[in-house]
Amino acid sequence: MIVQAEFKKSNHELCILDILIDDLKDIDIAPLLDLCINLDTSEIEVVDVCNESSCVLNGEYALSLMRAINQKLRVVHLQDLSFGKDFLRDISQRGLTCQVLTLRCSRFRKLNLMGEFMHMHTLNLDFSSSLTCFQEDCFNCMPNLMRLSMCDTRITNLWTTVAALSKLPSLIELRFQYWQYCNDAGTSFISSSGKTDGPSDFSLLDKLPFIAINHDVQSMVEDSSDDNVFPGWNSEVPLQNENEDGEESLQGDFTERIADVSMKYMSRHASPICYEKHYREFMIASLPNLKNLDNMPIRKIDKERATGIFSEYFEYLPYKWKHKESVVNILQMREIKSGHNKGFHPRQFEYHPSDSSLMVFGTLDGEVVVINHENEHIVSYIPSLGAMNSVLGLCWLKKYPSKLIAGSDNGSLKLYDILQIPRKVTGAHGNFGCVTFDEFDQLTSVHVNSTDELFLASGYSRNVALYDINSGKRLQVFTDMHRGHINVVKFANHSPSIFATSSFDHDVKMWDLRQKPIHPCFTVSSSRGNVMVCFSPDDQYILASAVDNEVRQYLAVDGRLHLVFDIAPTESSQNYTRSYYMNGRDYIISGSCDEHVRICCAQTGKRLRDISLEGRSLGSSVFVQSLRGDPFRDFNLSVLAAYMRPGTKSKIVKINLLASSGHGIKDDSNDLRPCPFHSMGA
Repeated sequence: MIVQAEFKKSNHELCILDILIDDLKDIDIAPLLDLCINLDTSEIEVVDVCNESSCVLNGEYALSLMRAINQKLRVVHLQDLSFGKDFLRDISQRGLTCQVLTLRCSRFRKLNLMGEFMHMHTLNLDFSSSLTCFQEDCFNCMPNLMRLSMCDTRITNLWTTVAALSKLPSLIELRFQYWQYCNDAGTSFISSSGKTDGPSDFSLLDKLPFIAINHDVQSMVEDSSDDNVFPGWNSEVPLQNENEDGEESLQGDFTERIADVSMKYMSRHASPICYEKHYREFMIASLPNLKNLDNMPIRKIDKERATGIFSEYFEYLPYKWKHKESVVNILQMREIKSGHNKGFHPRQFEYHPSDSSLMVFGTLDGEVVVINHENEHIVSYIPSLGAMNSVLGLCWLKKYPSKLIAGSDNGSLKLYDILQIPRKVTGAHGNFGCVTFDEFDQLTSVHVNSTDELFLASGYSRNVALYDINSGKRLQVFTDMHRGHINVVKFANHSPSIFATSSFDHDVKMWDLRQKPIHPCFTVSSSRGNVMVCFSPDDQYILASAVDNEVRQYLAVDGRLHLVFDIAPTESSQNYTRSYYMNGRDYIISGSCDEHVRICCAQTGKRLRDISLEGRSLGSSVFVQSLRGDPFRDFNLSVLAAYMRPGTKSKIVKINLLASSGHGIKDDSNDLRPCPFHSMGA
């Protein structure tokens, strides 16, 4: 047992009891508890509890010790894996009386500090490598929290983060990274006195103190803690430089020269959120009380710039609504499920075009299921019977609303009438209500024209097939329409002969059946392979989505570029991006394999919100496989969320942006559930 009591007689120094619990054993707790219970009558003024390495002490005893110290508990420093989940749950739910809490843990993905932390002014969650988002109201009981650090976490979503942090009325210092200053001689940091430390290895963030914002805050920090409590930052902040476009930049490394001395500033231990475009400006504009971000003071000019950048690239509320109550405070999500479909593995889905309650989804096993997504009851079930593989293409008929086309990746194409198909889940059924078409090998997409007379099929080839719905015959195969395989084919919503194709050859082409499509009406190109194309509901625009967030809107009449959506690329060739219209043509939703779902204004390109999808564990990353806007409900959408981890089911998630409950979607306990914030197939 290492227990050090240091009594300082000076009038200006605290009488401190430092408790290092690393080597404590359960048998040591009883006498220590007796000491702590009598602290109120002792000369000891504050107690600091530290855990620097793995600990054999029972978690319940460690909790009892901190509870016994009660109001004299000043600093708690806890390392990873020292105690179990119950220990962390107790702290999260009941809180602590300490002023400073350092908690480094890879056990939690969602921050859920619901207990009372009324005295806490500093919280350090650096190197919590699994932390991705925040539970709703997790900061409600921290009215005095001034300093918060979350470097080297996995937090990515700007909106989720701002929603949680906006509930901290006293927050003035925040960091998701720190800026390290180097000169030609080595690495150093400038202290508050203006003197530089010698070259050293700053691999541990603990060596970097929170910066003093002003004299008042500095005195508060000095009065409440010493150098061993929670190291603050005393480094001088880097100056902003300008990039090639003349814009100031703070990402990566940059160099400046002062008095002929080359000085370099480098970002260290940055959380992913720091790489979001306009991250700094977004945070400054959204959290007006902040005085310091990432150990850099926020000046008046920084606030003015942030306001301008936010106004240019983001929407605070849709349609320029004036009142926050009108829209998104939090997301509401429901996984589509019922007692009958627990075994389904959805692969594609489509809303019904005229019945607001219906949705059809196809599965990886070749099943087609029509569901009432309002009451979560199955309306019709079509088993595969070995005839289909994964269902990749689905399309409702508009004039005959009980009929739909389904296509699978083995080339099977069928028309079903759901009025002639039973709703009961059964292993056998006849061919009633079914029309079979000639196969289209390696199919990926089907689409019906506006008059329900024709439909098109495309797939892993350079050809497109045209089918007659009334006769059930394939009319023609248009060959070599692209140089690469055609991922998606879409008819216009109102012109029965006009259709568009998107291909991984980088081209999107517009065609007209009346001209016997040998030559396209026009061709537009992307820098990467195109994943998706669709028409706006009024056919005025087409929306093209290429790999890695390259999303563009063109005029459907002649292919002129109308708008480029400013979504930062990830530099991943596997980041397949799909985009659709919602709220008519006013907004678009864009989802990528590696990232968020984004909602942008279709007229200005400004970002309205990001929606996060996150897996329960590090091995179960969630990605967007498909998504659609609800055609009947503004700011409602559904996302087909799939997992990287083998053996897990994909799930269709309904999201209502106008509801009163959360802004990212997080997987927890094998289900997708909402997590807080101020919140792909074709």
